[in-house]
Amino acid sequence: MQIEQTLLIALFALGASFVQRVSGFGFGIFIMTLLPHVMPSYGEATALSGLLASVTSLIIVARMHKHIVWSKLWLILAAFLATSFFAVSMVRMIDSAVLKKALGVILIGVSLYFIFLRQRIKPRATRAAQIGLGILSGLMGGFCGMQGPPAVLYFLAACPTKEQYIALTQVYFLLGNMAMTVFRGSNGMLTSQVGTAFGFGIVAVIAGTWLGAKVFNAISRDTLQRIVYVYIGVSGIVALLI
Repeated sequence: MQIEQTLLIALFALGASFVQRVSGFGFGIFIMTLLPHVMPSYGEATALSGLLASVTSLIIVARMHKHIVWSKLWLILAAFLATSFFAVSMVRMIDSAVLKKALGVILIGVSLYFIFLRQRIKPRATRAAQIGLGILSGLMGGFCGMQGPPAVLYFLAACPTKEQYIALTQVYFLLGNMAMTVFRGSNGMLTSQVGTAFGFGIVAVIAGTWLGAKVFNAISRDTLQRIVYVYIGVSGIVALLI
């Protein structure tokens, strides 16, 4: 792996972990705008994204575990795990170019939803919503390494405080990414290139998480999210064109 690639991965890991710490999600969305273009295969890109995201979530969960309410987690997590297992298994059967184009469409869709429709369409924290959003999260996580958006909709509705929201989203991402790492490993996606990139990226993840914690209460989460969503939309357009 060339030095330019490792520096780019470290830079994007720093930004992704910062965004995740401040807003509660977005690691996979942010870093997957880069990884499919610098990793040897699309599957390895999702594997690296999941590993690095797990480190971010683990750090946050260790600090905020007292706010976890497990009863609000199990049903959506079970739906996610069952769906993501099959999605990960199918990644190697689909051409990487097709997956990259699909990723571009999903990035644009996520951007448009959170900019224009998030305040208008708010699901309720029902069992049906948990199952439906868990399935959608599993599909997006397994295929694209970005299971966050559907799950966030549920946790925003289910959590009365931002501390509980952050704690629940991060333990969901941690357990989900750990499971998908096992799924990806069994499908040959955990390669030496992934290990090398992870070694470089983990330091950046720790730094980004630390910086995000420092500004968690100092800046407007909505402002940061809007900037990130515009970036995501532009990245999706670029992914469709190249």
